[in-house]
Amino acid sequence: MNLSRIPDIHLDEIPLPQRGSWPEAVHRFDKTSAAAVRAALAAQRPLLVRGEPGSGKSQLARAAAEVLERLFVAEVVHARSESQDLQWRFDALARLGDAQAMGAGHHSPEEVRERLDPRNYLSPGALWWVFDWSSAREQHKRGGRQTGRPQAPAGWTPDKGCVLLIDEIDKAEADLPNGLLETLGNGAFPVPWLDEPVRAAEGTPTPLVVITTNEERELPAAFLRRCLVLNLRLPKARDEFIAALIERGRLHFKDRCRKEVYDEAAEQLWRDRQAAEDQGVQGPGYAEYIDLLRVVVTLAADQDKQLALLEEVSAFALRKHPPANA
Repeated sequence: MNLSRIPDIHLDEIPLPQRGSWPEAVHRFDKTSAAAVRAALAAQRPLLVRGEPGSGKSQLARAAAEVLERLFVAEVVHARSESQDLQWRFDALARLGDAQAMGAGHHSPEEVRERLDPRNYLSPGALWWVFDWSSAREQHKRGGRQTGRPQAPAGWTPDKGCVLLIDEIDKAEADLPNGLLETLGNGAFPVPWLDEPVRAAEGTPTPLVVITTNEERELPAAFLRRCLVLNLRLPKARDEFIAALIERGRLHFKDRCRKEVYDEAAEQLWRDRQAAEDQGVQGPGYAEYIDLLRVVVTLAADQDKQLALLEEVSAFALRKHPPANA
């Protein structure tokens, strides 16, 4: 890919509209994350984003799709996920049910073969959609029983490209990231009932693949070597940490909170974070700070009442673990 064709990513506020189950939000790239996205595009490698929950890993992928004017496709990994699930899924139970129903009726062998064709029960996975939108759309019409269709924004066409988010990959066994190596490296994967493999369509940009991890499980070394890695870390120093929280809060709520509310909420979160770390558990971060401010602005539109409400709700908005002396 020619680097001159990769657009700059400006450090402005980026409104993120609601897409499917993803709520409306606001994002701002810093220099490091913007450079990481451009580097992943240039290298045509996945971008692995590390960081604690609530640090903005998943939102970075949405923001990249918005800035690049690409389709955003997301797959949230769970403990039973396999690499094949990101490629295609086969509804064997539906096929068995249809076979039993047809066996009870009067159908010709030709009718049975046509109805029970495995391609009628084949659904495209996230990788299929971002590699070849057109063939995924046709297959979804034919057999898309198990997966939904990504929600394309108005005016989007496949030649604009896609951003694929593979969220929380550390929840799966090592077989999943290992199984993605060949697919992401070759830009193609086989499907048992198709004559040709699914591959990236000609004339479309290489998908930007953003993978997130909460560090719950160590990722295979071979997989890490094939990724660019962005570490999203909250500042360790108190003043820098509080300033980062306040900046993030103002990005979301602007003048809906008084300055004292932003400051006091950040101070409370810092104290509770230190107490949690003293217990050896994960302390609150960006996500809890935003949740706390959202409660305040929702329940107390009158800013004169926000500080009192903040004190009332912080005990259960921030403290996620029992007290040390409980």
